[in-house]
Amino acid sequence: MRKQMIAPVLCLSLMMTGCSHNRVTPKEYSGFLRNYDQLNEYKTASGDAVLRWISPELHMERYTQVYIAPSQFYPVPQASTRIPESTLKAVTGYYDVALKRELGKVLTLVEQPGPNTLIVRPAITSVSAHTQALHYYEWLPVTLVAAGVSSAIGIRDLDSVIATEAAFLDGGSRAVVAEVVRKGTGLPLENDEQVMTADNLKVVLDGWAQEWRQAAETFQAQKFSALKGQKSTAP
Repeated sequence: MRKQMIAPVLCLSLMMTGCSHNRVTPKEYSGFLRNYDQLNEYKTASGDAVLRWISPELHMERYTQVYIAPSQFYPVPQASTRIPESTLKAVTGYYDVALKRELGKVLTLVEQPGPNTLIVRPAITSVSAHTQALHYYEWLPVTLVAAGVSSAIGIRDLDSVIATEAAFLDGGSRAVVAEVVRKGTGLPLENDEQVMTADNLKVVLDGWAQEWRQAAETFQAQKFSALKGQKSTAP
């Protein structure tokens, strides 16, 4: 009898915990990017799984400026009671602020793209709320029943989840030099009645912007080191 109870509990717990991973699957691709086949998984410093592609033609030393296109929702979402239009507008507005704040530390912000400019085209591809995954101490049969009841009556915390896709282009040729797809989990909603606001997602948006700034700094440093090495060995 005990074995019969453990098997379904284990299966359920695996399904629930699997839902909490910040990993984007192919069925979640929005169509915003030109080519998803070339994406490869990469682990960020924070441990998140990111899908990305970087062109071998990307030379960060060429760029002294950055143009950040206004972020957009793709596809256009349907506002709801839990995620109203005001939240959607606030999310894209804050995304723009975060990207300009962080990338502006590395490159000069410009209002129009041109030569020596890196173009960033960001999109929010989904915003949603999901019932939180069960914690390990809730996997025991008795507590699992209680957890199931709390979910059914709408008092279990909900994870606020957001996904983005972004294309990076050369300002002169308009060639795509990098693409990124990722997902993040923000501050939870306490129950089914709480309305999601941009505040629930700011920690994710800030994290994305900071990591893209760090990536730009890393690429610049690598190229500078390579160029310095070439000069030192030149006859």
